[in-house]
Amino acid sequence: MSGCILRARAVVKRVPTSEGDLTILDGIDLAVDTGAQVAVVGESGSGKTTLLSILAGLDLPTGGDVWLDGEEITALDEEQRARVRARSVGFVFQSFQLIDSLTALENVMLPLELHGRRQAREDALGFMERVGLSARTTHYPLQLSGGEQQRVAIARAFASGPKVLFADEPTGNLDTATGGKIADLLFELNREAGTTLMLVTHDAALARRCAEVIALDAGRMLAPREAAP
Repeated sequence: MSGCILRARAVVKRVPTSEGDLTILDGIDLAVDTGAQVAVVGESGSGKTTLLSILAGLDLPTGGDVWLDGEEITALDEEQRARVRARSVGFVFQSFQLIDSLTALENVMLPLELHGRRQAREDALGFMERVGLSARTTHYPLQLSGGEQQRVAIARAFASGPKVLFADEPTGNLDTATGGKIADLLFELNREAGTTLMLVTHDAALARRCAEVIALDAGRMLAPREAAP
């Protein structure tokens, strides 16, 4: 697979404050090829999560444009952007973002049912087994450990077959050992699916597992560099 699946041009994000506009992102240009693994790094407040939100169509920039899977998402309204996300995007968040009133299996089934997948239950069961939680399908999120909740979130993200997976600090709420296992699972499933991965992380070791690293500093993008071996 080849070709550019994600592109940003001159992206700026400003928010009003009592002291005037605050610039969060300042002139971001990037292009991500299909199947690439890209880590976005930088200090807290450098704009990493804001950039991820704009690239995924969850937020709009103040200026510039973003193309995702052939669509100029910055030219679309929220409903249109939601359709692009449903078709092309998966998410894994630091805080898991599971629905507490649904079982683990039902959380994985939800995006499949929204896509009208006839075999939603069977497919979700397959992904629960793939992430090692076939014995926990009827448990609710609050009955699961943090690592188990993140495994459910990863199963949910990959079950819908996204072209781009956005992961925001996926190991940030986990201890080192659990975080390492979750990272192994994330990269293993990503390789199998051939998904494009955009990963925000403070973890230098996790960033080095990506082929490309983009560093942000006070809202500006430093030159992309090849990750250290």
